Amino acid sequence: MKTIVISGMHCEHCVARVEKALKALGESVKVDLKKGTAEVSGKASDAELKNAVEDLGFDVVEIR
Repeated sequence: MKTIVISGMHCEHCVARVEKALKALGESVKVDLKKGTAEVSGKASDAELKNAVEDLGFDVVEIR
């Protein structure tokens, strides 16, 4: 499991957009608005995950 720290999410609509983008990569996803994180299980690379989130206009602070 990877945790993506995301900056710029402000509402449930943001959460839904991030979940949809990451699930499109075939990932299992749980996004937490309060923590500003997405927990991801799957085979996508860090670069793919980062690109999916940043293409929505959010910033990826780190992937751990």
